[in-house]
Amino acid sequence: MSPTAKSASSASGARVWSAFALVYVFWGSTYLAISIAVRTIPPAMLCATRFLISGPLMLAWCAVSGHRIRIGAQDAWRLGVIGVLLLSGGNAMVAWSEQYTPSGISALIVASVPLWIMLLERLMGDSERLSPRGIAGLLCGIFGIVLLLWPKLATASTLGHRELIGAGGLLFASASWALGSLFSHRWCKPSRTPGAQAGGIADSLSASAWQMIFAGAFNLLLAVIFGQPQRAHWTAQGFGAIIYLVIFGSWVGYTAYIWLLKHVPTSKVATYAYVNPIIAVLLGWAILGEQVNRYVAAGSIVIVASVVLVNTAQVRDSRSAQGPDEGAQGALGDANLPTCEPSAD
Repeated sequence: MSPTAKSASSASGARVWSAFALVYVFWGSTYLAISIAVRTIPPAMLCATRFLISGPLMLAWCAVSGHRIRIGAQDAWRLGVIGVLLLSGGNAMVAWSEQYTPSGISALIVASVPLWIMLLERLMGDSERLSPRGIAGLLCGIFGIVLLLWPKLATASTLGHRELIGAGGLLFASASWALGSLFSHRWCKPSRTPGAQAGGIADSLSASAWQMIFAGAFNLLLAVIFGQPQRAHWTAQGFGAIIYLVIFGSWVGYTAYIWLLKHVPTSKVATYAYVNPIIAVLLGWAILGEQVNRYVAAGSIVIVASVVLVNTAQVRDSRSAQGPDEGAQGALGDANLPTCEPSAD
């Protein structure tokens, strides 16, 4: 590999790891913000407000800054499906479940996303497979989650009926999010044809904005059907939580996530679900005074180790399968945002 190619690969690698850091940290903090917001704002109304603010503003910025925002009918349908799966079935259901389940436990249950992705990839016949090292990393992450949950699992009486209802909703949200992630990875892959621009969205920012708009409209429809606008109380605390979710959850975190899905294998991107519980638990300890015991400490260490295993295994596998130069580009991402053209499958 030439020095120029090595430099480009290193820059791309830094960009991917920066995107992972944004998703890991900010999405871990959104559980606390959602828990605060749903105290006064019903979940569908909360998510409708959040995405109908963040989506149009992001799309307007894309238009002003010269990004391509026009989409065809097929792309609109696909982005609508992805947006509803990720931000209605996934995000809005998490908000609904946090009415019944503490934010830390919610983050722990949502950590099942990588397992759902592995299962759905098998059912959908996806060609991506984790190496033995990557599988070991996922199993290591599961063990870390068990460590985090052990005090709750050992004392069944601590899980009340309401928490079980919330847990069921969180499992549904995890499956919906996994399915939406797989569709996003399949339908919005970077174009391999030089100069190809036909029919696709220009980049990840435009795609993210459209998905938020479609999901926000769908969430608003649900909110109206269930009479949530009349039950919403717009307190300063609740509105402040929405602003935080708009900026750090939607604009920063979600855009980084969608960008990663187009540059990195889905199973690798899903490792965010192992780190988010650590952030959520630490914030609960720092802000709400929740206890951090030896199980939390040990589980956090194991989970971080699992993320390192999965990430390093996937990068090595991509390079060995595609060759040194192509592998670095495909696994670590491109310095430019991709075109979002419908893939062949």
